[in-house]
Amino acid sequence: KEKKRHMGDTKHFCPVSLKENFVLHPGLNEHAAKYQEKIYYFSTSEYKDKFLMNPEEYVAHNEPIQAPPLQVCLLGTHGAGKTTCARQIADKLGIFHIQFEEYLQELILPKTKEKIGPNYDEEPEEDYSKMPILSQELDYFSQIMTNTETEKGKQEVVLTDEEEAIKANLMANEALPPEVLDNIVLDWWRKEPFRSTGFILDGFPRTLHEAQYLSERGLCPDVAVYIQVEESDILDRLFPPRLKKWKERQYKRMENKKKLKDLKAKIRV
Repeated sequence: KEKKRHMGDTKHFCPVSLKENFVLHPGLNEHAAKYQEKIYYFSTSEYKDKFLMNPEEYVAHNEPIQAPPLQVCLLGTHGAGKTTCARQIADKLGIFHIQFEEYLQELILPKTKEKIGPNYDEEPEEDYSKMPILSQELDYFSQIMTNTETEKGKQEVVLTDEEEAIKANLMANEALPPEVLDNIVLDWWRKEPFRSTGFILDGFPRTLHEAQYLSERGLCPDVAVYIQVEESDILDRLFPPRLKKWKERQYKRMENKKKLKDLKAKIRV
């Protein structure tokens, strides 16, 4: 039988991942190294080499190595109740709640001025109250509208490449490039106040592409929870408010058509 091994300060977790990313990433037997009669395990061969070049940087000295706070990924389909659960967990554990898609909205909201995506798309309402009721004013009104559109075109805000990628993701679920994810996600694992407090990440990763991104960057959550809900429950939860919203839009559309009809009748008179 193999003799009991004396494990390093981080036990079976990679000391380099803990030091640099503040992540408890399990090490592998094939990436093990011995230092001062203790066995250390590493998540990759690159981290093993890095440790061997300067081991004193990654071992305990005057006091034990501090473990990172709780880092949770909460997953589930739209309407499963992720946000409600995440808020309660964050309050109970004293960690940050990060709602991923809401965070993306906030990044481009200063330029878009409104939230975008399938859940926020609404048909624009026409302001019939500004339509002239005298036939001789129609040409003047048309000219005003043309000038207004021209001014709007001049004032149109130009999005950066990163903002365009975020917009495409929210509108059409286009994958976010790794460099864009680097500017968003890495801070939650590596920078304060998230690094020392911990967080629950609501709605990320959403796709295999995003899960692979976390793996490639060595961003390993302590817990990944998937909320599974019956389709009937989701329909009961989401359908009534959406139906109400649709009925309100239909009512406004009918009212506007009636106003337009009345205005045309006045112009003919």
